[in-house]
Amino acid sequence: MPLQTLDTGLFKLDGGAMFGVVPKPLWQKLNPPDEQNRCSWAMRCLLYEEAGQLLLVDTGIGDKQDAKFFGHYDLHGEDSLLRSIRAAGYDVADITDVLLTHLHFDHVGGAVKRNGESLAPVFPNATYWVHPDHWNWAIHPNPREKASFLRENILPLHESGQLKFLSENIFPYADTYLLYVDGHTEKMTLPIFQVNGRRVAYMADLIPSSGHVPLPYIMSYDVRPLLTMDEKKNVLQQAADENWILVFEHDPVTEAATVEMTEKGIRIKEQGKLTEFL
Repeated sequence: MPLQTLDTGLFKLDGGAMFGVVPKPLWQKLNPPDEQNRCSWAMRCLLYEEAGQLLLVDTGIGDKQDAKFFGHYDLHGEDSLLRSIRAAGYDVADITDVLLTHLHFDHVGGAVKRNGESLAPVFPNATYWVHPDHWNWAIHPNPREKASFLRENILPLHESGQLKFLSENIFPYADTYLLYVDGHTEKMTLPIFQVNGRRVAYMADLIPSSGHVPLPYIMSYDVRPLLTMDEKKNVLQQAADENWILVFEHDPVTEAATVEMTEKGIRIKEQGKLTEFL
């Protein structure tokens, strides 16, 4: 299988923040909260192989922060990024490219490891890819997002010489289209793969879970929520028209789904594991 999901563990975030203006009596049916109003969320990455190249999309939260930091997010589950890569039959040295959809800590934290007092990229043979406008946004963060852009997750990639900036002409995967969206954060990158005659779109934080498919279900973390709504509408319409497979990075249960137009708007058509669609 050229494309597969990698589970890297679960973490908790406030349910109200994840569902924005949607009332709790509605969203708690989708993802029941704990006593602190936190819901469990996945950190699901993708592994894609094409012509001898091995691409990892996002890296989860990693393990280099201290106990106080991780205590805010209650990491749980048995999976980790490295364990999942090895279970897929590969090792860290086999990864040739890492596409970072954006540089929030739960997407980029696993890209960098701590060696004593120093920091280094986890994947020694990989080129790390990020949109240049998003890179500038992350290293000069606004107050709203500053806590999500941790310098120890970001700067070592540049210092190592392994970082490259995305452009339409140099990303080395011919069967992958990159869609850039700006509602959640500046120039988040969504890869869309062509596999077995199907388009598979990795939703990152545009549509973090199957519960976020209805248009009003938008995270409070988004810097431009009305723009997110427009971007979601456009992606979901095309996904419904062309029968795309959508992969959800943060859904704790549902890996992938297709969508269809209904009298209530676009809704989930079929859902399950990615392998069931391919």
